[in-house]
Amino acid sequence: MSLFWNTGLWVIALVVVTISHWWYRWSNPKSKGKLPPGSMGFPIIGETFQFFKPYGFYEIFPFLKKKMLRYGPLFRTNILGVKTVVSTDMDVNMEILRQENKSFILSYPNGLDKTLGKDSLFFKTGNIHKHIKQLTLHLLGSENLKRKIIKDMDRVTREHLSLKASEGIFDVKDTVSSVLITAHLTPKVISNLKPETQAKLIKNFMAFSFDWFRTSYLLSAGRGLYNTLRACREGMQVLKDVYTWKKTSREKYGDFLDTAIEELEKEGSLVNEDAIVTLIFTLSSIIQDTTSKATCMAVKFISENPKVLAELKREHEAILAIREDKEGGVTWEEYRKMTFTNMVINESLRLANMAPMMFRKAVKDVEIKGKIHDSSRLDSDVVHLDPEIYENPFQFNPWRWEGKELRSVSKTFIVFGAGMRQCAGAEFARLQISIFLHHLVTNYNFSLSQDCEVVRVPGAHFPNGISINISSLSQMT
Repeated sequence: MSLFWNTGLWVIALVVVTISHWWYRWSNPKSKGKLPPGSMGFPIIGETFQFFKPYGFYEIFPFLKKKMLRYGPLFRTNILGVKTVVSTDMDVNMEILRQENKSFILSYPNGLDKTLGKDSLFFKTGNIHKHIKQLTLHLLGSENLKRKIIKDMDRVTREHLSLKASEGIFDVKDTVSSVLITAHLTPKVISNLKPETQAKLIKNFMAFSFDWFRTSYLLSAGRGLYNTLRACREGMQVLKDVYTWKKTSREKYGDFLDTAIEELEKEGSLVNEDAIVTLIFTLSSIIQDTTSKATCMAVKFISENPKVLAELKREHEAILAIREDKEGGVTWEEYRKMTFTNMVINESLRLANMAPMMFRKAVKDVEIKGKIHDSSRLDSDVVHLDPEIYENPFQFNPWRWEGKELRSVSKTFIVFGAGMRQCAGAEFARLQISIFLHHLVTNYNFSLSQDCEVVRVPGAHFPNGISINISSLSQMT
């Protein structure tokens, strides 16, 4: 019996040692000289929970800070089940983006790509991506913004602000989302919808969110992912039904769907029905999600900085003073002259960093700065908050952009991406935020209604929303 138990204990010990050794080697892979050093965390899930753990808005991402102190600006990890090289080096990041569609292609973890679908604009590469981006610019490019969008955007924003101001308090994100989706963008994308169809479509647009992965709680993340997937499934089915009806009826309304159908019917077209449906859903959903959050951050920052608010008012009151049509809205020429406003937007975007990570996959081994890269995650958060690049990086200071080209992309400012993947909706977002701020600061007194908490997970997230108290200036005269 003693021999049996001793043998059993030796076997158990051997198994424990073998598993521990395997686990250690998995968690701490050798760099072999070329691959960056790093750790993999637990098998399968890797270091996903540490990566998505919420942290304070005014601090460097603790996960990255710890890794950088140990391994430097390039390191390996496992996020969402994918072995990944994380780069916080701005030169490496730009080099990877320069080699887009040559040595690197877009590649997101399964959990993220499932929400948008395999036919989404965001997962296309090469000529197909170029083709879809050009199609998107028919809607969101500067020429269409100038000719067809700015007038309605101004009117709808003005009307919605007036309505919300009558209530005395409102949530900024919900208001901007309703401006973008309910009253403005949806009719430009698909017009002449039946009221019940439009209501169902808008409901699914607004239900879409990437907030599901911005939580460290499995139950909350699972519920959020389920709701987002359901919104995608139901919203895309509505769009497919509308697409089929429009293509069959051959009726034309001059909307974006008409443009997309014409493109699909061209000989040798690179897009199909599924690509068009997912493009429309993706654009509408992500534009409302990201633009509304960016506007929230701008409103929060200017509410907390009286000097910035005073300068913003000065710029917009000067625009009103020389406007010939006093009842008219913001013109394209006025928008292009909103210099300080764009400084405020740049600074808000730098601090908020709405897209703090970009995923790329190497189609071959690529050596940059002496290291081999395969699946890479580019981190712009550390760059945008680097004290060697931005003095007092956590301070909201729009004047740091004075004299600089406000719409340029550089290795130190990539809030809208860079290279071939630069966001097609960047100018649209700037325009919407500018018009919202124009009417807000020239017509209303406002203040934050509560302590509006913002956390990073790792992108900006508002657990309790961003609400403001608001009253019309006309009521005080």
